[in-house]
Amino acid sequence: MSSGIQIKPKTAVPKSKTSSPSPCSPEPAIKPQPKPSDKLNPKTIDPFGAHSRPPSAFAAIYAKGGIPCRLVHGSVKHRLQWECLPETVPFDPLLVTLAEGLRETKHPYTFVSKEGFKELLMVEGATEKAIPLLPRLVPVLKAALAHSDDEVFGRGLDALVQLSAVVGPSLNDHLKHLLTNLSRRLMDKKFREKITVALQKLEQYGGKATVAIIKSKIPTYCSISS
Repeated sequence: MSSGIQIKPKTAVPKSKTSSPSPCSPEPAIKPQPKPSDKLNPKTIDPFGAHSRPPSAFAAIYAKGGIPCRLVHGSVKHRLQWECLPETVPFDPLLVTLAEGLRETKHPYTFVSKEGFKELLMVEGATEKAIPLLPRLVPVLKAALAHSDDEVFGRGLDALVQLSAVVGPSLNDHLKHLLTNLSRRLMDKKFREKITVALQKLEQYGGKATVAIIKSKIPTYCSISS
């Protein structure tokens, strides 16, 4: 009996030493998985990962139902379905919120912000509603135009042209703040034609005074009237 008691502790000790590392061994294999490229491309980051960023202001508002429209997936293309007529929706603060959403890089925020901004500016009386918001809209559009993501820049440029078509010469007082980023992107061949067309649209909607403003930041610009 006494010999049996002495053998058990001896066999139990090596078991505890050999078994203890086994539950921890899978952990080092899991932690190194994130790749350096994941940090460079936010679209590839798992939104449910432990190190994912908190939701943006636009995403938080959208999640709470603060955007009165939702994405409808179609067989050919997507569209927005408004909870009420866009004509009845207050521009303040929705138009500014949608403009802020142009900097989003994930679906469905990218589509909702881009399409919502465009459709809201198409309603009757949009000019009178949008002009008072220009001091708040311009800094938001400037941030989109300064974004490093090419798609964000493209959405910001489209939104700028759409806004110019609605507010016309009223945008001229704010235009200088937006042209610096356009001037920088002109150096990129893939955006040169699109920016040139956008500048021509700004001149078309803003009138003759727009030419001098554009040339003050982009001296190489050729007026559509010349």
